[in-house]
Amino acid sequence: MTVILRPARSTDAGATGEILHGFARENEWMPLLHSRAETISFCGRMIEMEWMTVAETDQGVVGFLALNGNDIHSLYLAPDARGKGVGRQLLEHAKSRQSELSLFAFQANHSACRFYERNGFVEVARSDGADNDENLPDIKYVWNSEGAANG
Repeated sequence: MTVILRPARSTDAGATGEILHGFARENEWMPLLHSRAETISFCGRMIEMEWMTVAETDQGVVGFLALNGNDIHSLYLAPDARGKGVGRQLLEHAKSRQSELSLFAFQANHSACRFYERNGFVEVARSDGADNDENLPDIKYVWNSEGAANG
């Protein structure tokens, strides 16, 4: 599968919103807080703020990463793109732009936690979820290029 990474365009809001909304629908532990339209609008705002990079194949947009400074706000893939290196490519792209990255992953999202740990992120804190919209316990992860070079 050939994957092209590129800055998201306004016309990508629908595809990225579907990916994000789909994630909430497919995981029973994830509360469905927003409608499909609200999620697409949210992705449109991240695109307007120039946070988002999309992964595109001949199937269209199959994933995205939203980066606000050093903070990875979102990294989501379509189900068919998972386990094929697309997430790693998006993450490596973000690493090439920053010397340190941080993110929060829900504790219930075991596959995401394993993914970040395999890719050099280190757990630095846990919370009970009181500070996130979903009220789900989460883990803060940090990666830095110095640790990656020494590790």
